[in-house]
This record gives sequence, C-alpha cells and structure tokens, in this order.
Amino acid sequence: MTVDSRTRWLALYILCLGDLMIVLDTTIVNVALPSIRLDLGFSQTSLAWVVNAYLLTFGGFLLLGGRLGDLFGHRRLFLIGISLFTLASVACGVSTTQGLLVTARAVQGVGGAVVSAVALSLMMNLFTEQAERAKAMGIFGFVMAGGGSLGVLLGGVLTDTLNWHWIFLVNVPIGVAVIVLTLRLLPGARGSAAGGRLDVAGAVTVTASLMLAVYAIVNGNNTGWVTGQTLGLLAAAAVLLALFVGIEARVPAPLMPLGLFRLRNVATANVVGILWAAAMFAWFFVSALYLQLVLGYSPLKVGLAFLPANLIMGAFSIGLSAKLVMRFGFRIPLAAGLLVAAAGLVLFARAPVNGRFVVDVLPSMILLGVGAGMAFNPVLLAAMSDVEPSESGLASGVVNTAFMMGGALGLAILASLAASRTDSLRASGHGPLAALNGGYHAAFLVGALFAATAAGVGATLLRTRQQVPAGAPAEAGATS
Repeated sequence: MTVDSRTRWLALYILCLGDLMIVLDTTIVNVALPSIRLDLGFSQTSLAWVVNAYLLTFGGFLLLGGRLGDLFGHRRLFLIGISLFTLASVACGVSTTQGLLVTARAVQGVGGAVVSAVALSLMMNLFTEQAERAKAMGIFGFVMAGGGSLGVLLGGVLTDTLNWHWIFLVNVPIGVAVIVLTLRLLPGARGSAAGGRLDVAGAVTVTASLMLAVYAIVNGNNTGWVTGQTLGLLAAAAVLLALFVGIEARVPAPLMPLGLFRLRNVATANVVGILWAAAMFAWFFVSALYLQLVLGYSPLKVGLAFLPANLIMGAFSIGLSAKLVMRFGFRIPLAAGLLVAAAGLVLFARAPVNGRFVVDVLPSMILLGVGAGMAFNPVLLAAMSDVEPSESGLASGVVNTAFMMGGALGLAILASLAASRTDSLRASGHGPLAALNGGYHAAFLVGALFAATAAGVGATLLRTRQQVPAGAPAEAGATS
C-alpha cells in the first residue's frame, strides 16, 4: 500500500502523539508523588515503586517489543502497545489502593516499551527519502527530547489545578484518538521479518537481565551500592546477559543478531545515547529539585521554568536540526549540540541558593534547549542508519534501551553523588540549603561531563560517510 505525502505526515504526527504519551509518563508522575503519597498512604520507601514499577517493565520489554514488531508487523504491535498503555492509564487514574496503582504502572511500562520500540521503525519506513527523513526525525526527536521536560510542566498544571488522578486519566482520550487515527492513516503490513521464529530463550534471558539490572539500579541508592542485594542482582543480570549473548551466537533466528553491533554508527550512537540520557536526567530531575527545594518554586512554576527550553527544542527539531543534518551530516550537529548542552549544565552548577530565574535559570534552559534540539535528530538517525528494514524494530528497541539504561544509571549515579556531597557539606558546617545546593552542583558538573564525553565519542567514532544497506533506497545514505 502506497502512502501519499499528506497522509505520511499526518501519520507521523499520530506516531509522535503516541510516543509523547509514553515519554511524558517517565517524568509527569514525579511532580505528583507527594500528593499520591498523602492520598494512598505510601511510605517514603514504597512510594518509589510508583516510578520504579514503570521503569522496570519498560526497560525489560524494549528489545522484545522491537523484535515482535519485526516479526508480526510494526503497526499491529503499535496498536497493541497503545491499547495496553491506555487501559493501564485508566486503572492508574481510578486507583484507590497502593497495590492497584503499582500493578497498573507495571502494565503501563509494558505497553510503553512496545510503543517506543516500534514507533521509530514505523517512522523510518514511512520516510525513505533523505531530506524528508531528516525532517521527520527532527520532529520525532523533539518529542523524545522535549517530552521529559514537558511532563514536568503538565504534571505541575494537572496536580495544581485538578488532582493527581488526572496525570493518568489525561492519557485516555489521547490513547483512543491515537488508536482510531492509526487504523485510518498507517498502512498495515506484514512484519519485515515475517516468517521468522521468535527466539524464546533469548527473549527470556535478555528481558530478565534488563529487569534485574533496572531493579538493582533504581534501588541502589536506598539499599546501598555495595550491599549483597545490589551486587548480587547486578551479577545475576550480567550472567543472564552473557547467557543471552551465547544463545544469540548459536540459534538460527536470534532475537538480536550480534552483527548489529559490528555496524560502527549503530554501536557508536548507542554509546552516545547512554551518555546523553544520563546528562538529560541531570537536567530534568536535578534542576527540578533545585527549583523546588532550593528556590521554593511550586510544581506549576517548576513546569513553566522548562517552557523556554521546550519552545527552543521545538524550533530546532522541526526545522533547523534537519537542515543542519542535511548540510553537515551527523557528526558536527551532534557534537555541537552536546557541547552546548554541557555548557548549560555547567551554568546550572553555579546557580546560587538565592538564584533569580532570568539570571541563574533561563540561560541554562536556553542552552539546554538548543543543545537537545540539535543533538537528538543526528543521534537517532545514526542509530538507525545502517540497519536492514527487517531489523529496524530491533534497532529501535536497542537505541531506546540505551536511552533507558543510560537514564536510569545516570540518575542513580547523580542522586547518589548529590546526596554524598550534601552530607559532606553538612558535616563541614554548611547550612541545609547551601549543602543541598552544593550536592546539586556536583550532579550538574558530572552531568556536563557525560554530555561532553558523548560529544567526543560521537565526533570521533561516527563514520564520515554512510553506506547504504543492501535493499535500502539510495536516498537513505547521508554524508557526515
């Protein structure tokens, strides 16, 4: 089935809307956590599971979701994922008990993983011409980059004006609209790897490995990084991952062909994605904590503080980023964007206890908006650049897993570092706010180091010239 140009772009917006719901859900909950704790009687420790249940299943099912899309059709899996996510959102929104909310969040994570793993593949298959693909990827990149900070804004608005239930219920009309419009606008097709078999042993081992790793990381700050539980879980995850690699090297139809990581741009883009996600989480979470706990902003004001960055990311992603990629290829916009973002995080590392928005917050937000707007398009294009159509879902799942694991690991490292620095400053006689702010400064500096390292890796290792994969249209190649 051929798709005309207007329908293609409408289909892209529907894919972006579906993916936006998923990305929003990683941050929208954070602003509402105090209200959820009060309403449902969570303890401080158990409250973390409102976030962790989602992260656990989301991180665990990304690779499997991408491969299922390759086997059974990306549109079919997209619809299943959106339906699951929407139904789970209803359950979250009407929850009156801790158990129901945490269980529904885990189901949301499964649906979100499937949608995230196949949405990028659907977009790549809709746009095969180089210039259109770069522009479409810019829009998609804006959704991924801006969705996290937009979640902070939306979470603040809904929690302040209505109540925490609406951060979930708002997904329901959007999810229904996405399902209806997907059926109308996206062409149905057999999976590009249809006829292949699902590698069940590989699926079980890699999903279990990812879930154990995410569980260990998100609980590391509470249980301790050198405790038997954390080290044991990480060791078990490593053993399962090694078992998975051994299975993939032997089975005739592997879940993840290991040759994928011999593609230089794919491997490099995933390393960059891990580092960049760690830096982005320094921005989303640590700056939100600085605004709320040091400057005393309300949830709504915290959300509005992110608005300039969202607007700038939108302008770059929708127009300028695609033009930069077409003109300069992957490397220059990627490295420049990440360095600009690193500068934004360094500026945050000097924000004082009595900081003013225009002087101490806005410049950082502007730099981070410019940097994210420039960098996301080339990262995603590079991650998918050398991949055969039959493996596009898998490659999408891999890059999303890289972002997920980078974000979870980065947040754990930064939270642990900030807490340690705060304790050290308190012990040396600093006041509570000064010590707290000093901890955030340390986290911002390490986040800037992550972004700068990602810039160096991308600038050094991304290939100068793309090679077009066999069977792909000639326009898919890009010069860098």
